[in-house]
Amino acid sequence: MISSAWESLIYAESEQEQADYQQMVHNGGYSAFHQLLEGIKHKLKFMQDAEIEQVIGWLDKGQRLFPEPGVFSPSWLHIWDELRQIVTIKSDIMARIPLTDRAGEWQILIDNPLSIQEIVCHPALSFDEAAYLYSYFRPGLEKNEYIRLQKIISLITDVGD
Repeated sequence: MISSAWESLIYAESEQEQADYQQMVHNGGYSAFHQLLEGIKHKLKFMQDAEIEQVIGWLDKGQRLFPEPGVFSPSWLHIWDELRQIVTIKSDIMARIPLTDRAGEWQILIDNPLSIQEIVCHPALSFDEAAYLYSYFRPGLEKNEYIRLQKIISLITDVGD
């Protein structure tokens, strides 16, 4: 049994299954397409090295079935390019950090040392989550901003009373 919009996209193989799925999402409008995108983002978050080409194929299928995502929301006008960019960046990160070095706690830091804005820190992440967030935020960096993907080696935590 297929339980999500994402799985429905994956398993829609025949032309008829794809047409039915396409119609179902169009009938469901914003909500149905949003569910599809949430499933895709979840897959990207936990995508492993061996799945990269398969995920790209699923994005291609999604774009083929929904070539104008802006009809669901103007904010999704370029969503397919944005999702591909996440795959590209995360793939590069996975190629640069060996599988044997990925265990443990990771964090993302985003800062602009030339502004008065606070540093943004996303702590206590797995490698998969941290690589995904890095890939998500990297394309939107403003002038002088930087992003860091860091593995935590030593950690002391205290909690107040």
